[in-house]
Amino acid sequence: MQKADSSSLFDDLDAALQSGSSEKRVAMLRQVTDLFLSKADRLNEEQIGVFDNVLVQLIQRIETRTLAEISERLAPVANAPIDLTLNLARHSEIGIARPILTNSSRLTTAELVEIAKTRGQDHLLAISERAQIETAVTDVLLDRGNQAVVHSVAGNSGASFSESGFAALLKAAETDDSLAEKTGSRLDLPLDLLRQLLVRASEAVRSRLLSRTPPEFQDEVHRALGAAVDAVDRESSKPRDFKAAKAFVELLREKGELNEGTLFEFARKRKYEETAVALSLLSSAALEIITPLMKSPMDEGLLIPCKVADCTWETVSALLATKLPPGAAPKPGHERLKIDFQKLSKANAQRLLRFWQVREVSARSA
Repeated sequence: MQKADSSSLFDDLDAALQSGSSEKRVAMLRQVTDLFLSKADRLNEEQIGVFDNVLVQLIQRIETRTLAEISERLAPVANAPIDLTLNLARHSEIGIARPILTNSSRLTTAELVEIAKTRGQDHLLAISERAQIETAVTDVLLDRGNQAVVHSVAGNSGASFSESGFAALLKAAETDDSLAEKTGSRLDLPLDLLRQLLVRASEAVRSRLLSRTPPEFQDEVHRALGAAVDAVDRESSKPRDFKAAKAFVELLREKGELNEGTLFEFARKRKYEETAVALSLLSSAALEIITPLMKSPMDEGLLIPCKVADCTWETVSALLATKLPPGAAPKPGHERLKIDFQKLSKANAQRLLRFWQVREVSARSA
């Protein structure tokens, strides 16, 4: 473009800014954008700054569709005007912000962190799809992101994760087979964390992930699994002395401090004796009925005293987790148990528990 043409353009620009006419502003925005893009590879930062000042003024009061178009055009440009880029990236309309958030290399890590901390899930999802993502950004995505965001960043090979980021992924993957598979497939996942993930994963996920790993690593994981199962078997089969637990939990009841929260904490800390005694007292069931249910490989029976004790599903889950190796994912069918527990009425649970107690008394007196 010749110098005269440029002078004419900026004369028109001044008139457009002064007039405030929407049509003129849109036309001028497109014209200035065209001019910038035609010269972008030859402009220095000072010259880019001139375009930046003009374009930031022009985008005021411009319709969404036009701004989304400008965002699409500027997103791949390595030296796009900085203030304009930030204005578009922070825009509340995701259609305008997405192209910049996903594709612009002009945004710094600090700017991405700031946007990730202050914008909604659509903006987080757009950031999670970037070709490269630094650990400071993924930490925020994992902390604030919903399931779609976490899955997206976990499946992004260009995303980097901090130690705490990988820990967050492993925690979320405990109850999400799809996420566990995405996490376990990452080439940058440290071997010790992959080993933990495989031990905690469901059988189906473990099988798929192991099929992609070297045979010697598969052997190591199988040994770790065997050791974990043996430890649980030893723990569940060792002789139990409930005397001290009974005295302690009954004292809590006398003081009015025995409740579902107490039971949950006992289960969470894997205090077997205290958990069994607390559930026994809260459900008014004999300890001889509770302990076999806690040892049984079948989980359905434990739902009965939990329903009688008015437990929430969170507490039931904590009790069921005591049957598994520490950190293991719930067994397949966990969600079905939740549905069964919700459907179970307290009256039916009480009738069944009374039947079990009568049968237990009869067995002892026989």
